[in-house]
Amino acid sequence: MIESVIIALIYLCIVIAVVWLVIWVLGQLGIPIPAMVMKIIWVIVVLLALLYLWRAFGGQLGLP
Repeated sequence: MIESVIIALIYLCIVIAVVWLVIWVLGQLGIPIPAMVMKIIWVIVVLLALLYLWRAFGGQLGLP
């Protein structure tokens, strides 16, 4: 179980780095991203993070 949690955290770091890199590159190219779109993107990243962690724990966090 510890191994799956560590792998999930590594995947999360990769996903966050890729999203941040894409946003940075678009900013450097001069493509403006609206603030609301940025918030939506980060909310999606957080939801993916929760899903990865839920699967890493095997869905046994005591929630129905």
